[in-house]
Amino acid sequence: MKQDIYEHFHPDEREFVDRAWEWIVNAGQYHETKLTDFLDPRQTVIVESLVNRHPDVHVRLDGGYEGAERCRALIAPDYRDLSHEDMKLKVLSIDSIDQKFLTLEHGDYMGSILGLGVKRSKIGDIHVLENGCHTVVCEDISAFLDMNLNQVHRIHVQSEILPIELLRTSKISLEMLDITVASLRLDGIASDVYRLSRSKVLIPIRAGRCRVNWKTIEDPSSPLKEGDMVSMQGFGRFKVLEAGDVTKKGRFRVKIGKFV
Repeated sequence: MKQDIYEHFHPDEREFVDRAWEWIVNAGQYHETKLTDFLDPRQTVIVESLVNRHPDVHVRLDGGYEGAERCRALIAPDYRDLSHEDMKLKVLSIDSIDQKFLTLEHGDYMGSILGLGVKRSKIGDIHVLENGCHTVVCEDISAFLDMNLNQVHRIHVQSEILPIELLRTSKISLEMLDITVASLRLDGIASDVYRLSRSKVLIPIRAGRCRVNWKTIEDPSSPLKEGDMVSMQGFGRFKVLEAGDVTKKGRFRVKIGKFV
């Protein structure tokens, strides 16, 4: 791996960069095809960036529906048509006769699935519906999940495996916040959104638990801009919807969409 490629990525990302570059080299030089597990949005950015550095390779990204956050990547020689390739995606459909089932949230499903010993990379987007849950999963883990997922947050559930064409997606729910801040610094905005003191919000940022656009950011003074997606482990995530207007007192008006 050339050192100049590393310069574009965070040191914590080097292990993934090495793996991704190996997939790309194998596709370009040895005509191999690689279907990855699910990648998070930052990993897909890395893969696309590296693919663009190789003239003989291309990639298809698919998470089961348009706009999917987590996608599988199919990396192949550029002469291979990927449009009709099987991305090996299935839907794990979960429901229950227990009325308490309707109170379950995204984190409940995620915790129960990962509690079976399944790697996060085998699970795509989770869609909590009005009468159940549809989760996109890798085909190779679908039968195991169908057989072993019997409870979610101590509520008995049933499941079945569906083709990806029957996936039902949920609408994103945002809590709208209008705040004014002295600057567009990460720590200042995050402090207001999460209702934490400035000193307390510095702890997870400096510990590497904060991501902006799925890239780890450890500098509290990093500026945010319109469109940025911010997530902080243990506190949730938010998106900067509007930023830039200044009040008469010189403070910035910022509109935030907090994921709920």
